[in-house]
Amino acid sequence: MNVIVWGDGRIVDADAPLLSATDHGVTVGDGVFETLAVKEGTPFALTRHIARLGYSAQRLGMDLPDEEFLRTGVNAVLARARAGRRPTILTRLRLTMVSGPGPMSSIRGPGPGSLIVVGSDAPAPGRCSAVRAPWVRNERSAIAGIKSTSYAENVVMAQFAASKGADEAIVANTHGHLCEGTATNIFIEMDGEVLTPPLASGCLAGITRGLALEWGARSGIPIRAADVGELTMGVLDEVRAGRAFASVASSTRGVQPLHSLDGVALDRGPLLAKLARVYDDFAQAYPDPVPPRQK
Repeated sequence: MNVIVWGDGRIVDADAPLLSATDHGVTVGDGVFETLAVKEGTPFALTRHIARLGYSAQRLGMDLPDEEFLRTGVNAVLARARAGRRPTILTRLRLTMVSGPGPMSSIRGPGPGSLIVVGSDAPAPGRCSAVRAPWVRNERSAIAGIKSTSYAENVVMAQFAASKGADEAIVANTHGHLCEGTATNIFIEMDGEVLTPPLASGCLAGITRGLALEWGARSGIPIRAADVGELTMGVLDEVRAGRAFASVASSTRGVQPLHSLDGVALDRGPLLAKLARVYDDFAQAYPDPVPPRQK
């Protein structure tokens, strides 16, 4: 895998040190990030990802990222990828903002934070096999719905999935309602419509989730965010039995059918298959869809 790194104004070697050992992004995971797909040299939905990065920073009480500076970093990484005799075909970017050096406690220091942009040519996940996680997502957590670098909870669940031969873990919230995967949102096709857990479940407001809802409805697909409590984890039993269907969604996966759940191979739902096609078509036509608040 090839990696290109831009940190605070310059392209650096992939293994170059960028952060202080006392940076709160290192010591307590005090930071936010975004991962987005690169399609034919263009970062997909960059404006929406930058907006969500700002939202996450605001929720954590961090200064808002400098959008112009961040776009400079993105452009620098893209330009480096195109340079040379053997250009790197980037497939994804990661934008990270950490709060900067601080004391050896949870209290944030006064110093300036750092912005880092990383590009890579890692292949997109080809399919998704999932298991149900034995833990829950706290929908009332201080960082619920934030793309935070405090990611250890997801790491534990992803490792659990890997130990079961899967690459994603589906998690409930504290009420037993269907919530999300460790790195994906989830869509359920049942009774002639497509549902996804509401944001009140504690799930991330995924960029792909939002666009799939918008573009799917525009294309006539019966699709909506479920009411609170409408989707319990029991719906996954219906998926395993073939009476319902499931897909996961993320920036790198798009809308992807769930290949298996808890070791049981799954069929693909017709509405979810149509949603995947619609999403791909719109994504090709609109590489940087404007966030709703800016329309």
